[in-house]
Amino acid sequence: MACATAILISGLLAQSAQAQTLTMRSALTRALAASPRLTAAERDVGIATGQRIQAGALLNPELSYEQDNSFGSGIYRGTKLAETTLQISQAFELFGKREARIAAGSAGAEVAAIQRKAIRLEVLSETAIAFLSVLGAQRRIQILDEQVAAIDRLTPLLRRRVEAGASSPAETGRAEVASALVKADRERFKATLASARRELSVLMGDPTPKFSEVSGRLDTMGRPPAFQSVVAAIDANPQLVRWTAVYAQRNAELLLARLKPYPDVRIAAGWRHFNETSDDAVRLTVSVPIPVFDQNQGNILSAQESLAKTKAEREANRNALIVIAGRAYDSLQGSLRELAILRETAIPKAQEAAEAISQGYGQGRFTLLEVLDAQASVTQARLREQEAQQNFHAAVATIEGLVGNPFTLARESAR
Repeated sequence: MACATAILISGLLAQSAQAQTLTMRSALTRALAASPRLTAAERDVGIATGQRIQAGALLNPELSYEQDNSFGSGIYRGTKLAETTLQISQAFELFGKREARIAAGSAGAEVAAIQRKAIRLEVLSETAIAFLSVLGAQRRIQILDEQVAAIDRLTPLLRRRVEAGASSPAETGRAEVASALVKADRERFKATLASARRELSVLMGDPTPKFSEVSGRLDTMGRPPAFQSVVAAIDANPQLVRWTAVYAQRNAELLLARLKPYPDVRIAAGWRHFNETSDDAVRLTVSVPIPVFDQNQGNILSAQESLAKTKAEREANRNALIVIAGRAYDSLQGSLRELAILRETAIPKAQEAAEAISQGYGQGRFTLLEVLDAQASVTQARLREQEAQQNFHAAVATIEGLVGNPFTLARESAR
């Protein structure tokens, strides 16, 4: 009894999880929590933090033991005349090498932290677009369902006309063909919906969808700001802000390369014992390398070129972001113009024509082909409207991922 009850409860919980409705906010939250790219970026932050800590570490001292004049021949046989030395030495970095190394490590940690912010924006933008794809596919299937229902509503009237001899029996087959074609389109959109659901589910960390549908509105629009303001906002994108930290890192690496030829000082102090006389003495050593052959010229040149390359890389990155933003902005503007035409002219006129033709068909003034054509025009106009709405919000999501802040549009209900 207990096992059966547990199985029943687990089954109900599974059905409840499967039947839940997903919102945009929930999808974004789950995607951030499950994104492996974001997890990898956080590990990069940890790696850079460790490198920064290591950069500030002092050089370790060295302990050495020496034994001279022993295990030889003649009077030096054995250790009677041996001289033993126990010595500790320490190298001291001069000319700010350690400080330059710490600066390079700190800049590297800042680069990793900013890169994590950039990846976070990308994850949010990708998830929002995937969510909109599911929402759009659901709406397309709904529109086709309504068209199938409209065709099916003609069937009783069509049969009465055939029985009265006002229409040919072939028109029944024509209506069935029209309904079948719409159903075929619906099946194609269902396959698209399944792919979109799976893509969104994977972004949220689930291999298979655990939601029944997504909820949101695509009909909420707003007026976008000028494109120049979008371009100005792109400069705050973490992908571009990151280059400031990259420049600081490469500048510190150049300074470190220039300082490397400057010699460090190694100081050693030891204790020496003379076995022959049992006397002791102190041994002091100071050593400085002479930078004659290797002055690190190759690494200095490489660091100089890397520093000079930073500005070009930032400009290339900025130009790529502006191109992406421009495409999204043009798509957004085009969607608004398309929606204006569809809502002001195409959809109202198509609906009026379809209603008039449907009424006239019952009175024998129009053919079935004209009725079906009018209904198809309404469906196509509504599908175009849905596509334009989805393109609008996808463009907004793309731009939001580039500017780093929510776009100033009234679209909260679509989230």
